[in-house]
Amino acid sequence: MIEVCCGSFEDAMMASECGVKRVELNSALSLGGLTPSLGSLIMIKQYSDIEIVSMVRARAGGFCYTNYQYEQMLENLKLLLAYGTDGVSFGFLNEDRTIDKNRCQEFLENVKNEGRKATFHRAFDCTRDPYEAIETLIDLGFDRLLTSGQEATAEEGIHLLADLQKKYGNQIEIIAGCGVNENNAQKIIDKTGIKQLHSTCRGWGVDATGMGERVSFQVSDEDGDRYRSVSVDRIKKFVQICG
Repeated sequence: MIEVCCGSFEDAMMASECGVKRVELNSALSLGGLTPSLGSLIMIKQYSDIEIVSMVRARAGGFCYTNYQYEQMLENLKLLLAYGTDGVSFGFLNEDRTIDKNRCQEFLENVKNEGRKATFHRAFDCTRDPYEAIETLIDLGFDRLLTSGQEATAEEGIHLLADLQKKYGNQIEIIAGCGVNENNAQKIIDKTGIKQLHSTCRGWGVDATGMGERVSFQVSDEDGDRYRSVSVDRIKKFVQICG
């Protein structure tokens, strides 16, 4: 199963047209992915039958949220479920970098009551003990876990990914993500035994109006007149290798 990380309706439609069966829908990919707009979810459901896993994340910079931030995320979760998302991706940690069971449980109850799938995202890669964490997620009832093996990329985390898959792969679906692309996908599959891969298939759109003579609305100066998107060519190569 290939899961492409998309930041918009347009990204998801391009992935669907390339034969991708599942996307993780976000906004603000430059910040690691935040909760998407309801408009993007509604339009993807209207124009395709692709499986949509919606991110629920209020901000960048960690996974231990204030009460206000959590309440906002809970409300967004309920709206995403009401408008037809097939699954959700979320993660809550305590300050000591253990799984926040109470908040995860409340989210899971909402997800399961609607018969949808729950993914614990890469907050897992910040936990203090991956084995303790994955056992907690299994006990809580998560369907899937997205992880890079607690390394900067999934390729670097191959050894832990392989061990997690061997020990727990029959209890929770493990998705390898971060830095996964058409050049290393087969290696990750062969070395870990994991059959689900998550990739941004990063590409760029161009819009010169974000750069004025004295002001810039780009995320960074390095972006120039570009903005984040997906690459159709990279998605096609990824599908060809993994399909």
